[in-house]
Amino acid sequence: MAKAAAPKLSGTAEVLLFLDTCQHPLKPAIESLRTLILAADKGIMEHIKWNGPSFCYGGDDRITFNLHKNDQILVVFHRGAKGKETKGGAPLFTDSTGLLRWLSNERAVAKFVSLEEVQEKKTTIKKLVKDWLKATG
Repeated sequence: MAKAAAPKLSGTAEVLLFLDTCQHPLKPAIESLRTLILAADKGIMEHIKWNGPSFCYGGDDRITFNLHKNDQILVVFHRGAKGKETKGGAPLFTDSTGLLRWLSNERAVAKFVSLEEVQEKKTTIKKLVKDWLKATG
């Protein structure tokens, strides 16, 4: 007799399950970044992508965590699958926070190495998320 497939978790339930089992040394910083991103706009939804939390706006992925290294959290700012990136082109907007390192005109990363760093920069992080959503929405 075939087993019934487990029901698919909602995005938030999927992220909470991921965080419950997360063994990353910077887990408190990951949780703090998640809270800051979600608080930036009520329209942000979340799910798991690339083995980490990812945040959607307007139905498209916009911000995704890269957790592949134990000593840092890379927060990837992108336009989802629809974006057409140009390396060397002008960035989507001027990053007044100074947190972004541009990889193309439509993709950038911010690196965090501790919970203390995230807490020190929480106002700046929320501004950056709002600026990104405005520029990509």
